Amino acid sequence: MGHFRRQFLLNSMKLFDMVTMILSFGVAAAIISQKARVSLTEFFALRVKIGNFIIFVVLLIVWYQILSLFRMYTSRRFANKWDETLDILKATTLGTFLILVAAIVGHITLVTPEFLVLFWAIVTVITLASRAVMRSILRKARLHGRNLRDVIIVGSNPRALQFARKIAANQTLGYRIKGFVDQDWHGVNELAEAGYQRVCDFDGLLSYLRCNVVDEVVVALPMRSMHSLASQVAAVCEEQGIVLRFVSTLFDSKISRARVEDVEGDSLITHYSGSLDGWPVVMKRVFDVVVSAILLVLLSPVLVITALLIKLTSPGPVLFVQKRLGLNKRHFGIYKFRTMVMDAEKRMKEIEHLNEVSGPVFKIKNDPRITPLGRVLRKASIDELPQLFNVLKGHMSLVGPRPLPIRDYEGFSEDWQRRRFSVRPGITCLWQIGGRSSISFEKWMELDLQYIDRWSLLLDFQILLKTIPAVLRGSGAA
Repeated sequence: MGHFRRQFLLNSMKLFDMVTMILSFGVAAAIISQKARVSLTEFFALRVKIGNFIIFVVLLIVWYQILSLFRMYTSRRFANKWDETLDILKATTLGTFLILVAAIVGHITLVTPEFLVLFWAIVTVITLASRAVMRSILRKARLHGRNLRDVIIVGSNPRALQFARKIAANQTLGYRIKGFVDQDWHGVNELAEAGYQRVCDFDGLLSYLRCNVVDEVVVALPMRSMHSLASQVAAVCEEQGIVLRFVSTLFDSKISRARVEDVEGDSLITHYSGSLDGWPVVMKRVFDVVVSAILLVLLSPVLVITALLIKLTSPGPVLFVQKRLGLNKRHFGIYKFRTMVMDAEKRMKEIEHLNEVSGPVFKIKNDPRITPLGRVLRKASIDELPQLFNVLKGHMSLVGPRPLPIRDYEGFSEDWQRRRFSVRPGITCLWQIGGRSSISFEKWMELDLQYIDRWSLLLDFQILLKTIPAVLRGSGAA
């Protein structure tokens, strides 16, 4: 399951819980009113006092906070159903008690003991049922090979192997163990006997993470004797923006956040530095889909005319599709209007010495491979418009670090720069509005990490608004 889908499900559940609270309140009130011989027509005709409405809105907010407090919106992948049931009972009971307190303070006569019992029963049953349904759906999806996460385990001691067996025995957890990281010692033979492989040694971990899709890293090392090594693994994962879990102990990570979970009696501490979650992320994705769809419709004449002009002025396809690195270094094909001659990729080595940008990125203002029409398209950034299809497909966002070609990524020399791949790439970001090609590669990477650390919906809107004049000026376009 992709990052957006996980967030969509999570935030849909938040919305469902709020609606459940409102409906439970309304149903309980309607039942109490019927017993008081108030007709439904009279009930719906009742005027709601402004003060009571404000109290109800506050209660709704508090209800959400209570559910959050009892971990209703954290990942329950490792939690058993009885723990979740107990948490729901605690949350709904505390929330119902606070409604009683609010009724006493606000003199709300509708909230009687009978009302509270009805409300608690309704909201609890619906919440329990919704969680049971969601748990069942997710488990079935994982059993069918969906919503899986690729994980490697650092360490191959008996404890690490035991942990792997626990994960493998419970396929509903949705974890796919790609292998173990350890030195070549006699205990490694047990891995092969158990059906696992050693993917690399400790020195090769960084290289492995650079070149492979890894969603999570689990450290299962003896902390007393290998604390230094485990700390290095933590730093590497933080740089790469990869979720890190520890079977035990905590590390002094500089920017990553942590949460504690339980797996079959083993405590895991999860560190994550790049992942974005919560309502804002869902709103960001919804905004991406809606805006990109609208833009594609509005700009369809421009897209058609551009395609015709490319076809008429130079031989070759209309679109140029290039492999780029996306979220957690997943490969995808980025779409652009072709602005160069057909053999542009083959001629790359001939002009690499003309590169005008520092670092591994290649850019020159007067690239001889660019067609006359291509220069116009690049100047106006029209060549980037097909990337709206990438946004619709979920490969990209409207705002985010620019996806880099595989060639450029292979030239990275600093690992802190790789954390930019911990979020979905975008069409525009701080680099675009800051000068694009006129900015050094190091500054570009710093701006990308600054965007990740400061991210908010407001920042996205600000970047989008500033992108328009930057495009009109053709700032730094190459």
